[in-house]
Amino acid sequence: LKKSIAQVAAKTLASARQMLQVARVFYNAGLPVRTLRSGGTPCNRILDRLIQKLDTRFQTGQAVQRHFSGQASPQPRKVTVVGSGNWGCAIAKIVAQNTATLPEFHDTVAMWMFEEEVEHMGVKMKLSEVFNQSKENIKYLPGIQLPQNVVAEPDVKKAVADADILVWVLPHQFVPRTVQNMGTPKPGAMSVSLIKGGLELEGGKLGLCSDVLRKLLQHSVSVLMGANVANEVAQGQFCEATLGSDAPAEAQALLVKLFDCQDFRVRAVDDIAGVELCGALKNVVALGAGFCDGLDFGGNTKAAIIR
Repeated sequence: LKKSIAQVAAKTLASARQMLQVARVFYNAGLPVRTLRSGGTPCNRILDRLIQKLDTRFQTGQAVQRHFSGQASPQPRKVTVVGSGNWGCAIAKIVAQNTATLPEFHDTVAMWMFEEEVEHMGVKMKLSEVFNQSKENIKYLPGIQLPQNVVAEPDVKKAVADADILVWVLPHQFVPRTVQNMGTPKPGAMSVSLIKGGLELEGGKLGLCSDVLRKLLQHSVSVLMGANVANEVAQGQFCEATLGSDAPAEAQALLVKLFDCQDFRVRAVDDIAGVELCGALKNVVALGAGFCDGLDFGGNTKAAIIR
């Protein structure tokens, strides 16, 4: 009997030592140890108290670190969509649906809308006013209602003033002027470009639109590309896209959360140039496939172009 008790005690002590080692590893690595739990033996209950003390020290240390780094608590990121055409409104719908449900983001999504005069119900009105009343872009995406947390702002400087994430969805030729009019972005902000095209030669080298944005904005610029039609995205038909980003893993994950949903699947890769170039190249392939249909060529011919 004594031998059995001694064996059980030895196993319990060994288990306790292992748990304590794991707790120390968690603590030294800066990971919360509150999730560690042992069994219900008296020895392990003592161990639980040690783990609890380590967790208290961990939580206190984290709070002090946040305090002195000026980040008392993570603030929800504010998002602005720069552009309000059919693709801009389609992506704003997805983004706003996600920001309304995810704690990482501020609910309201600002959308910079180039001001135009439109006729609505027999009355001439400003496009931004019509949108904010009806949540429908009657000129560029008629018949699709956007979420209530999308707010159109015709003043680009006001639209981007507090934005932590800028989503660029406008013709590439308007990028330099828009950046000039918006002023200096918020420190620490980052951008995602959905702009296709804009491939230019600068000094004999190929230039991407994301390169232009990065140079003008002086902050991180990722790209989001896919073979998608704006109207179908806005209607909730299933589609997918690829995020090209060289941002840190945490920032990449945040951006994926911003766009990814059940009907719009997004995955991230590190190849920004590859994603952006393929986003432009697929338009050329699509034209070739369309020519095949127009010329009544067979499926093999179309497959040869697509492949």
